Amino acid sequence: MNPIAGLLGVLGVVTAVFIAGWTKAIKKAGQTVGFPNPWELGVGYFTNFLDTLGIGSFATTTALFRFKKMVDDRVIPGTLNVGHFLPTVAQTFIYTTLIEVDIPTLFSLIAAAVLGAWLGAGVVARWPKRNVQIGMGMALLVAAILMFMTQMNLFPGGGDAIGVRGTKLAIGVAANFVLGALMTLGIGLYAPCMILISLLGMNPKAAFPIMMGSCAFLMPTGSLRFIREKSYDAKASLGLAIGGVPAVLIAAYIVRELPLYAVRWLVIVVVVYAAVSMLLSARAEKGLQGAIPAAARR
Repeated sequence: MNPIAGLLGVLGVVTAVFIAGWTKAIKKAGQTVGFPNPWELGVGYFTNFLDTLGIGSFATTTALFRFKKMVDDRVIPGTLNVGHFLPTVAQTFIYTTLIEVDIPTLFSLIAAAVLGAWLGAGVVARWPKRNVQIGMGMALLVAAILMFMTQMNLFPGGGDAIGVRGTKLAIGVAANFVLGALMTLGIGLYAPCMILISLLGMNPKAAFPIMMGSCAFLMPTGSLRFIREKSYDAKASLGLAIGGVPAVLIAAYIVRELPLYAVRWLVIVVVVYAAVSMLLSARAEKGLQGAIPAAARR
């Protein structure tokens, strides 16, 4: 069997298991999840359209969620991982068949990201609101810095290789493990993974199947833990999924490429806004926590 066909076959099974698990969890909790409103669908469409073109969806989604106060800060990481899973699966099916990449490199980096996500989700899903705000605020600042450095061409341009071996592969596996763990905190894997691939001397195009495959396999791994802990917004997640899948197909097959230079600058500004507002909210949360014991003493 072709390894890529086998990988996609496994992904199909994982997707079916995830949908079944999500549906079962909603029924078990006795939840009634209404159909997403136009804003929730629009966020899913817009962020996944940009995601398919390589900009990423987590930071932009977080900014839009906070701007409209759509989702409580504590459950944003879980909502991102649950809601963006199906659009990411669509991206993986498209790009792993269009772009050639070394099989051992692809499989090793995907496995590392999945393990990182499994461990990371177990921690983040139980965090109190203020911890999530601080963690996401710092992660978003890091994402903005990486985006800025990429925009200014401050990273190596990469090489022609479609895979690595030995020490470089070990470094890639370790780095993608960390990136998988950070995904559960709400920092997208795309920008740092693309930088990683270039630093390893690989063709930057090879980053697409690697980063999308990593996300497609790690997101259900982490998402099921978020779902089990009820640490996500079901309706907003559904909006990301329903709005996102058609956006992926349109971006990949119809639009394909856009002049995104100005859009990337806008995204950087939006991400910085989201990071600062998240950290300010964490500061306010600390003040609120301090005021409660003081009131109790009186």
